[in-house]
Amino acid sequence: MTGAIFPKLEIPDTLAAGPGPGSTDARVLQSFAQAGMADHMQDDVLRGMIECKHMLRQIWGTKNTYTFAVAGTGWSALDMMFSAVMPGDTVVAFTNGTFSGIDGLTLRMRAATREELKANTLDPRPASVTIIEIPHGQSVTGDIVDAALAEHKPKWAFMAHWETGSGRINDLDGFSKACERHGAMGLVDAVSSLGVADFSIDDYPGVVGWASCPQKGILCLPLTYAPVSFTDRYIDVLKENGAYTYCHHPIFEARHWGIVDGKDVEKGAYHRTHSAYAVAAFHEALRIVLHDTIANRAEAYAFHESVLREAVEAMGCRVTSNMTSLLVLNLPEALAGREMELVRLCRAKNFCLWPTLSEPVQIRIGILNLLNPAAITDIANRFADAIRELGGEVDQARVDQVLGLHYPSVIAAE
Repeated sequence: MTGAIFPKLEIPDTLAAGPGPGSTDARVLQSFAQAGMADHMQDDVLRGMIECKHMLRQIWGTKNTYTFAVAGTGWSALDMMFSAVMPGDTVVAFTNGTFSGIDGLTLRMRAATREELKANTLDPRPASVTIIEIPHGQSVTGDIVDAALAEHKPKWAFMAHWETGSGRINDLDGFSKACERHGAMGLVDAVSSLGVADFSIDDYPGVVGWASCPQKGILCLPLTYAPVSFTDRYIDVLKENGAYTYCHHPIFEARHWGIVDGKDVEKGAYHRTHSAYAVAAFHEALRIVLHDTIANRAEAYAFHESVLREAVEAMGCRVTSNMTSLLVLNLPEALAGREMELVRLCRAKNFCLWPTLSEPVQIRIGILNLLNPAAITDIANRFADAIRELGGEVDQARVDQVLGLHYPSVIAAE
């Protein structure tokens, strides 16, 4: 390969029907492509960041001054949120899938003492951290949280709002109330719920830190900006104890978004080199979300998920998830154990599904930014074709009946 010049990379359009990233809105892509080659401290770029900050407060439903976004993916936002957790801090984390499990690992790394981290650098087991593992396919309930916090009395508590590893919604209200009751500072992974569910974070005072991502409910490019929001209580703890990071330090990063000493200022100060293209794309994505309204988007997700759920159940699948942007399902019994084969078959045809990344292996079908009858019908029909290609049986008339009941104009057109 030394000295080789490869052909130009051409990536075809695919139907991104997984848990994320979702399909980026064409208007967002246009804003990205049409942005001028501007310096990261140019006035329009900084103005765009200031406006993004204010739009994010509306989308999060918060008055938190420390509401902005982190350059990168949802993992960047989560890393920033966890930056306040220090070695020796007591933590209780609730995990019920792949991604909350990785969050739990991050917290164990953060809270481990030097000796505990050295003992097992890739999977530390600090004495100060308790991981409450909920079986795959089950949700974290308020009762589970309350019991664990009553027993351990931690400084920090953590939970994912929506866990895409298993497709489960966890009890945010119960989590917040338990944190208040037992004096814990709640941290929430809202990577999959922001922009999809209709909720306001100020309604959950037990939670002091929130982290999300750009490419799911916010319908932006994966590598733009990941939303975060922190209460004054979180910032006060950070000021008192510091953090072992510069890049993902919430107070330093906030300055670039025009937040200094807990107040909005007219112009941000340098923290990192931001991209004018990314700012333009993120700005447009937030405008679209606010124009659509969170309430309308949440209603649309719930409706279209219910239609797709009914359609795949008509194919003999069993859905085990309760999210409105994602189906997690078992294939018909005759195809059990062939999940990965089906995923590979679909991906070879630019129909991008995902398996679960932990046992038991299931299929995940997402509808992020695919909130229209034509897209859902296309997903259902492609999935039915894949089942048939593996030798399974699908009563297409029954599937058409389901789709026709909810989408009569689409079926009639076909």
